[in-house]
Amino acid sequence: MRRTWVNVIGNQLVWLCAVAGAGRGWQWPALLSATLYVGSQLLASTRPRLELRLLLLALGCAWLVDGSAAASGAVQYAAAPLGWVPPPWIFALWAAFAMTLTASMAFLQRHWMLPVALGLLAPLAYLSAARGFQAVHFTAPAWLGVATLALGWCVALSLLCAVARRGTPSNRDTPLIGAT
Repeated sequence: MRRTWVNVIGNQLVWLCAVAGAGRGWQWPALLSATLYVGSQLLASTRPRLELRLLLLALGCAWLVDGSAAASGAVQYAAAPLGWVPPPWIFALWAAFAMTLTASMAFLQRHWMLPVALGLLAPLAYLSAARGFQAVHFTAPAWLGVATLALGWCVALSLLCAVARRGTPSNRDTPLIGAT
């Protein structure tokens, strides 16, 4: 239970450092907080190889999801040195999020619809970053950027949860609830 709370609070602190720093044009708060958080989670993990696999996959998802949103012109990121390439602070957020998939967000592995539902809600974090910290900007019409991110997150989160489920020993032989 303690690891779950450390996992949740640590991930939220990384998010806060990342978006607050990005709003000021800084990369270092995201990179420092994510490095400390990811390192601590890997040290505490009972399955560090799975965690590393999820981390690498999450970085690939960041490239595709946020890169697609930026390349479409629907979403613009603060502190983005290369325009359509997701900035380092976005990669830091995805790396930190990957550490939650076998701990505080492990419940997402129970049913295939849970990652889809959470993926649809993921743009709320981007909207918060836009409104509260000016770390993200949605070009008009804003719904296009929100829809692009929601679709990307639905696919990415489903993939990440499938990998987490297959890598968790107790879940290997357990079918998804409602799966036929």
